[in-house]
Amino acid sequence: MKGAGLRYHRPMPPTVKPSRARAPVRTARPAKAPPYTVGFYLVPEFPMMAFASAIEPLRAANRLSGAPLFAWRLFSRDGRPVRASNGIDIAVDGAVGAHAGVDLLLVCAGTRDASAADAVSVKWLRGLARDGAAIGGISLGAFVLADAGLLDGRRCALHWESLPAFAERYPRIATTTDIFVIDGDRCTCAGGTAAMDMMLQVITERDGRALANDVSEQFLHPRIRSTQDPQRMAVQSRLGVANEKLIAALGMMEAANEEPRPVQEIAADVGLSPRQLERLFAKYLRASPSRHYLKMRLDRARAMLLQTTKPILDVAVAAGFTSASHFSRCYRAAYGHKPSDERAAALRAPAATDRGAPARRRHASRKRP
Repeated sequence: MKGAGLRYHRPMPPTVKPSRARAPVRTARPAKAPPYTVGFYLVPEFPMMAFASAIEPLRAANRLSGAPLFAWRLFSRDGRPVRASNGIDIAVDGAVGAHAGVDLLLVCAGTRDASAADAVSVKWLRGLARDGAAIGGISLGAFVLADAGLLDGRRCALHWESLPAFAERYPRIATTTDIFVIDGDRCTCAGGTAAMDMMLQVITERDGRALANDVSEQFLHPRIRSTQDPQRMAVQSRLGVANEKLIAALGMMEAANEEPRPVQEIAADVGLSPRQLERLFAKYLRASPSRHYLKMRLDRARAMLLQTTKPILDVAVAAGFTSASHFSRCYRAAYGHKPSDERAAALRAPAATDRGAPARRRHASRKRP
């Protein structure tokens, strides 16, 4: 291996062991240091946006510095081209199980089912970690790392829609809604443009903030976001509202999905009468408070149906419904089919895709940016 961890550092004496909680402090790059090699394990249906956001900053860093600071290699399960979620095939350099020769290996996955790790990839990833490579995940790549036991005792980030599914499957792994997390020699990000911010952090730690800023400007990325930046827009930006009391009411609804509160209580807590709150919702959201609240809970329920194995009754309860029959009626009215039909279609979807053939119809919500 050329080096371990996410920061470039000289080999340490055998008696000195860096803390697991903190990566080694970055030191100056030797004049003729070899490139820091980043590997990408592309899982079928991987998100092209996230992949490009991770690899392009490395190319730009090389161009702007005038030196081969970074190199990259691409891998697939069988060494054949991999089809992204947008239908584009990407050629790779090798197959899982081959000698990787990387300092950092990032698993890029965009669907929970496709990202399930198999015995060969698990053995390969564990071997890379034992040999000193840093390991990371992009978007739903965290599922692969968790299956391989490589996130035990670590914090991780993944797309906000998949947090409930991940928490159900791996209750002992700490998740976060931050856009990315670097925990020692593990790094994970939520996907989309968050991959760029994570790689800009890697560039910062290895080659300095000035180069990272230059790379960021090349992509018209006006601010390098930190690990503390949230994934989702603020309520006022997401829904296009500016009324402070309406924003407060919406925040209360989002925070109490599992145990919905009466609209009258929410109105009182923001200093309005129920009638005044009704007027605000009608003016800005074209819906009543109860209707908007119901849609919010149904959207949460749909995500759980698609991304977890919870029984439908448990999904109903988690979304604040008192009975499966009431949940089913509301769900059918909103989406045109029953929750059981939604779950059945989700279970059939992976089998409908043949290796090397264009993916057939899938639920759009199962794909990640």
